Amino acid sequence: MTLIKYNPNGFKPATFGNFIDRFFNDDFYGGKGITSFSPQVDIAESDKEFEIQFHIPGIQKENINIDVKDDRLTVSGERKMSQEKTEKNYHTVESSYGTFSRSFYLPDNVNVEKIDASYKDGVLNIVLPKDAKKEMKKTIAIK
Repeated sequence: MTLIKYNPNGFKPATFGNFIDRFFNDDFYGGKGITSFSPQVDIAESDKEFEIQFHIPGIQKENINIDVKDDRLTVSGERKMSQEKTEKNYHTVESSYGTFSRSFYLPDNVNVEKIDASYKDGVLNIVLPKDAKKEMKKTIAIK
């Protein structure tokens, strides 16, 4: 899903791709009823570990779930829009609200028992240590 500016007076797609994306991802009420989003994720690898960073500002730590099942890591959560009654009329809403869920298949050499997660300043950092005993590299002799 791409970021689409909120326009209460309708929508004119800039490109055909935006039109298709809006057709399949938004509702008929100008995007007001969107209930899910996909956070940005960065994945890095070193000799000893994999590191996944989720950029999810505005979400409380208690609203984030991390599960590992069948060699698949799933991170899910929810960003709730403030329900305060205000007299504000928003002209643009570019923040994403609702639920999210992202899943990743783990390589065979990840030590699932030692996965660690921390959350600071809107960034969820998950460290997936590699298991040296399960290292995937193998040299094949030529006959």
